[in-house]
Amino acid sequence: MHWLKNEHWVRPDLKRYRGLLFWSLILGIMTFVFAGALMFTSGFLIDKSATKPLFAAIYVTVVLTRAFGIGRPVFQYIERLTSHNWVLRITSHMRRKLYKVLETDAAFVSEHHQTGDILGLLADDIGHIQNLYLRMIFPTVVGAGLTVIATLLLGWFNWGFALWIMLLLLFQVLILPWWGLVVERFRKAEQKQLNHDAYVSLTDSVLGLSDWVITHREKDFMSQSLAAPKKLAASTVKSKRFQWRRDFVGQLLFVLIVISMLIWTNLEWTGNQASANWVGAFVLVVFPLDQAFSGIAQGVGEWPTYRDAIRHLNDLQPVTRQLPQQQAVPTQFKEMTLQHLSFQYTPKDPELITDIDLTVHSGEKIAILGPSGMGKTTLLQLVLGDLTPTTGNVLIDGQDVLTYQQHRTNLFAVLDQSPFLFNTSIVNNVRLGNEQASDADVAAALKAVKLDQLVAQLPNGINSSVEEAGFGFSGGERQRLSLARILLQDAPIVLLDEPTVGLDPITEQALLETMFTVLQGKTILWVTHHLQGVNQTDRVIFLEDGRLTMNDTPSHLAKNDERYQNLYALDAGLR
Repeated sequence: MHWLKNEHWVRPDLKRYRGLLFWSLILGIMTFVFAGALMFTSGFLIDKSATKPLFAAIYVTVVLTRAFGIGRPVFQYIERLTSHNWVLRITSHMRRKLYKVLETDAAFVSEHHQTGDILGLLADDIGHIQNLYLRMIFPTVVGAGLTVIATLLLGWFNWGFALWIMLLLLFQVLILPWWGLVVERFRKAEQKQLNHDAYVSLTDSVLGLSDWVITHREKDFMSQSLAAPKKLAASTVKSKRFQWRRDFVGQLLFVLIVISMLIWTNLEWTGNQASANWVGAFVLVVFPLDQAFSGIAQGVGEWPTYRDAIRHLNDLQPVTRQLPQQQAVPTQFKEMTLQHLSFQYTPKDPELITDIDLTVHSGEKIAILGPSGMGKTTLLQLVLGDLTPTTGNVLIDGQDVLTYQQHRTNLFAVLDQSPFLFNTSIVNNVRLGNEQASDADVAAALKAVKLDQLVAQLPNGINSSVEEAGFGFSGGERQRLSLARILLQDAPIVLLDEPTVGLDPITEQALLETMFTVLQGKTILWVTHHLQGVNQTDRVIFLEDGRLTMNDTPSHLAKNDERYQNLYALDAGLR
């Protein structure tokens, strides 16, 4: 249990919302106290009425029965409002905290986390924490409180019998949950892993669905997708069977409490007619307690699931970076300088970028070439500030780019291989570049990237949905929508990370022409694998093993550099 010492997801929220927790528990206890009091007065009223007394003799009991009858649902309603308000505040805070933790690693989240893991965190682990409060902590504390109250009240009449009832109730609060915990702990761990595997497998299968269909392996797809869910279902059935046996034992214990109460009341309260009227009251008061105690074993039995969820969340640590004091972002700049820039992730890892010196003037367009894995994308991440150089600096007019991270969207715009489009309208997706942009601004941006005619043909125009991940549009159209977003952002530096990958040559050429037309006047760093369109840039640099091995204008390289000439011929299919 040493991991609980450093737990920072559950305990802080319990402390933060301890006031709501206190009142939720008090109201929960009062709900069952009033339920028991209602049954107590009803039982007395039934027994007393059988003797046909004057109404005045039972008037107080009638009033109390009505009062408790009204009070029980009122307390229950207020308790539900308070407890759910408490839980929703906690889980809402946890979700915000989870988003913020993931945000610190946003640039590399797909590399460090599987999509299934993220879905598991959002859909399951936060939900399990919610159930920890509602199904374990709350019922257990309420049950323990009712046990103390019942023991004290019965102890007023007979301490021996009170201790016997306390023992039976503690069996419900402690022994039954412990039994379930021992039996189910390994099975719950297995179910947690199977559930995780199901998320990962489902995500993997859905994202690769087209490949399954193309290869005519539908049976393999179904087999792989359903393997973990089938195992999970089988394990869940075993758990359900055990839970039925455990709950049956719990019901037998309550039967024993009822029988004990009948025996005790017949021994203690049947000496005369007046005292015999209390028999029904004492016996009936037991029945509301069944609802209070019956869920405790189930909630505590889920502790392995809750514990794993807490561990999973606590293992998720924010990525912290020591950044210099942040500065206001300049609206214009003269030059960007890379000074002796080198980078490696750890001292044991190889250098990805080695001693690069490069000056980029405002408005200059540079194509960055090189084989895969040579550090091109890493160089863009260093320029953007996602990575901190091992040595050297990236300077904007002499100021380190790391000092602009707080408002870097005012300085940099990025268009990569697969920009994400959200399942909302075209106007909402484009307006992400500038939330203050009007519909007219969005329409102008769409016209600039030559999507205005396409959008005009859609049923709802710019309010048409792009569908999930932009699947309602082709690859080139998705890139143009993202380019429109960049136009609204209006940042002076645009980083293009192979935005034309996967497009056919005609679409690629058309997109390149549009990009360089609408981004006229912007400073562009364009990572590309081949030479189509490089004649529209001012310079071409070549990265190999993290080093700068070529740096000149396209025309000069085409005339004088044999290696560039060979690359151009290969790219054009001439060799």
